[in-house]
Amino acid sequence: MNKIGLVIFFPVLIWSGISPKDYLTWILETVPAMVAVIILVATRQCFPLTGLSYGLILILSLILMIGGHYSYAEVPLFDWFKDVFNQDRNNFDKAAHFAQGFVPAIIAREIIIRNKVLQNAHWLNFFVICISLAISAFYELIEWSVAVVSGEAAEAFLGTQGYVWDTQSDMAFALVGAIVAVATLNRIHDRQISKLLAQ
Repeated sequence: MNKIGLVIFFPVLIWSGISPKDYLTWILETVPAMVAVIILVATRQCFPLTGLSYGLILILSLILMIGGHYSYAEVPLFDWFKDVFNQDRNNFDKAAHFAQGFVPAIIAREIIIRNKVLQNAHWLNFFVICISLAISAFYELIEWSVAVVSGEAAEAFLGTQGYVWDTQSDMAFALVGAIVAVATLNRIHDRQISKLLAQ
């Protein structure tokens, strides 16, 4: 992650940790973002990513930190959307799961292309979408495990808001996010990869 990304990341991380709704939820939601930054800083010299990938990782990290601060069911902007559009739930978690498919799709795509794992564009898109869906399903398993162990803190972490199909719809949003990513960003991403490799 570049210096601008870090300048944005750390103040938002500090803000999110000041009087969050629940500290266990905050830790569970922000640890992936913190681990990602450590990995990105450590690999910056040996395997730098494109600006697109770094930017998307930053956006996903910000989403995690906002969700960790308020809990996914109580993000104020999405409460406003809920009231204005007469929705029956706060849908911040659905936006987050869309991003959870969208962002990993571009990261997976970059790693596969640069390591020359697949040459065929159609198979590349298929495997990128599959990887994104697998990551989403794995995250749902983590949520389930944490919910079983943590008991009362489970509702804030899961953000189900009483919706019986929450897990399935979370994965569906991630799937749609991955499909949208490969359908809209392939050309921009290819140009950035070519420019990075030329350097």
